[in-house]
Amino acid sequence: MDRRDFLKGTALGTGLIIGFHIPVKNALAQFGAPAPTSWPTNAFVRIAPDNTVNIISKHTEMGQGIYTGLATILADELDADWSQVKVESAPANVALYMHLMLGLQGTGGSMSIPNCWVQYRTVGAAARAMLVTAAADAWNVPESEITVSRGVISHAGSSRQGTFGDFAEAAAALPVPEGMPLKTPDQYTLIGRSLPKVDTVAKSIGQAQFTIDVQRPGMMTAVVAHAPRFGATLVSFDDTEARKIPGIVDIVEIPRGVAVLAKNFHTAKRGRDALTTVWDYSNAEMRGTDQILADYHKMAEQPGAVWEQEGDSAAAIASAAQTIEATYEFPYLSHAPMEPLNCTIEKMGDKYVLRSGTQMPSVDQGRVAEFFGVPVEQVQVENLFAGGGFGRRGNIHPDLDIEVASILKATGERYPVKLQYTREDDMAAGYWRPMNIHKMRVGLDGLGNISAWENRVVGQSLIKGSFLEGMIQGGIDSLSFEGAAHLPYHIPNVTVDLHMAEAGVPVLFWRSVGHTHSQFSKETLIDEALIAAGKDPVQGRLELMEDERSKNVIQLVAERANWGAAVPAGTGRGFAFTEAFGGRVAQIVDVSRDRAGRIRVDKVFCVVDCGMPINPHIIEAQVESAIMYGLSAALYDEIQMQDGVVQTANFHNYPVIRMHQAPEFDVHIVNSDVDPSGIGEPATPGIAPAVANAWFQLTGVRVRSLPFEGVA
Repeated sequence: MDRRDFLKGTALGTGLIIGFHIPVKNALAQFGAPAPTSWPTNAFVRIAPDNTVNIISKHTEMGQGIYTGLATILADELDADWSQVKVESAPANVALYMHLMLGLQGTGGSMSIPNCWVQYRTVGAAARAMLVTAAADAWNVPESEITVSRGVISHAGSSRQGTFGDFAEAAAALPVPEGMPLKTPDQYTLIGRSLPKVDTVAKSIGQAQFTIDVQRPGMMTAVVAHAPRFGATLVSFDDTEARKIPGIVDIVEIPRGVAVLAKNFHTAKRGRDALTTVWDYSNAEMRGTDQILADYHKMAEQPGAVWEQEGDSAAAIASAAQTIEATYEFPYLSHAPMEPLNCTIEKMGDKYVLRSGTQMPSVDQGRVAEFFGVPVEQVQVENLFAGGGFGRRGNIHPDLDIEVASILKATGERYPVKLQYTREDDMAAGYWRPMNIHKMRVGLDGLGNISAWENRVVGQSLIKGSFLEGMIQGGIDSLSFEGAAHLPYHIPNVTVDLHMAEAGVPVLFWRSVGHTHSQFSKETLIDEALIAAGKDPVQGRLELMEDERSKNVIQLVAERANWGAAVPAGTGRGFAFTEAFGGRVAQIVDVSRDRAGRIRVDKVFCVVDCGMPINPHIIEAQVESAIMYGLSAALYDEIQMQDGVVQTANFHNYPVIRMHQAPEFDVHIVNSDVDPSGIGEPATPGIAPAVANAWFQLTGVRVRSLPFEGVA
């Protein structure tokens, strides 16, 4: 594509757009991808005559602060004033807003900032250069004499000044420059500062629109009666009593059950609760969670597909002076986002408009288009704020999008439909973090060195049966079981194998994905092995590591916590390290007992290295959020089934940490010039093993299964 391919300044009400061809070859090269021969015209920044700088976020805002992070990156290169900046969500358009790592438009895997780091800076630098050129042409002065600071364009020699809005239209008519130099860290004015979030005020005063807030003329709310067991199919239903309820508008059969529609949620739910349904369980999952776990244990008795093989672990263990064996159990987990799942769809002219807080806009767009048999251009996705996601809104299997589309179709496309789940709906008919077990052995030689490491994992694949199934190679789903192989510690003999178990339970990415279980098994077993060898758990890890960034965070957290000093009586102290999503996280935890003798987590020291810290305040908030999320799962949470029927319903039996139970935090962010990595997930998996290791120090008991038993 010619570099002059750009979007002209276009009147939009009272504003103007500056859009341009984005030279992304450097951004793609960052991830080892080939540079494209052409790239579509893009619009990532819109500058209005009133000097407002509207930045388009191609990633979903779920409370993680990505709107602010992306705006910071672009606005810094643009030299905009932060007070000028506003952020809008990009619509579904994979050609314009492709995730450079995934090849689709999506948010997840803690990849948003690293995905956009080069791209958004490149956009900002190009836009700044165009504004400078427009000002230099208007003032008839050399571009080299123009300066830009906090949204003001100046020429000192002639004492002229102007705003971005003054030159937006002229700049939009210029060719887009390529190869503009990007700032070096010493030149940053916004990056590295704890700027206020761009959406805080709107959320605080109730102006921010989440999907649950959507209201459309004539809209009906749908609540669905799903099968009580996964895989069951509807035989028949009786809606006689439901139709007697005033306000019920429609009751329709859909592929996943029966949808009841009314003008409001509560009426629809009353109607749903009044239905009588009959189900066919011939293809349903009839096992309970205890039976599934028992079946996993049987599978673990046999070798699985080999993922990692170095040396001869069997021989090293056979000759070991000491052997430790442990089997770890991890339950099914719900994502439990604060905003229960929902989305809205309506037919507008020849288009279907989906309003959602999805993590996968282009996937939803494509699936809905396929469902209705229309070109993808006829499906418009408006992405709104999401009240938490944690992976649940990143469904790679047809779920909420097809369900709401099927309701619209079944009701004759007569009115807009909002599909609303209850908490119980998502617990019982949604997608979970898979159940997993790790059967492990470690060998120590006569000098106390770890000579062998074996890990056999059993669990469901997250991506089997999805459009990502091609990532499974040789029976290995490296995404579902990430972290189990390729230890950060040097051990000469290693074997990691796995079984991808079959179960009729739908599973999905959960915050930090495979690391949620692999980190616990690794970090508690390495702790146990080092202590058995008479070594300090922190120093022993350092001696097994080569990566300097990893060693640095470990040493820093040890210093901040005064590791090695005596701890108060009745207190246990534990350590865990995580390398995930490009970042490094080291955690030290202090635990004690409450009056009932149950575990209480008192303080968490955490040091993180996520590369260049874009916004330290957001990073700190994400770290604390990740730890609290992981701590809830470690101490309390599991989904239980009996004979295939889900027993877990809501927060009364799937509790989350309350504020009065929250530990004290000491979070330190390493200042770095390395390209940024993700921070939404890396602090989640380390908290559970750190607590378990602290519990051992306090009680002498090793934790082999989660959640903890007998806790507050």
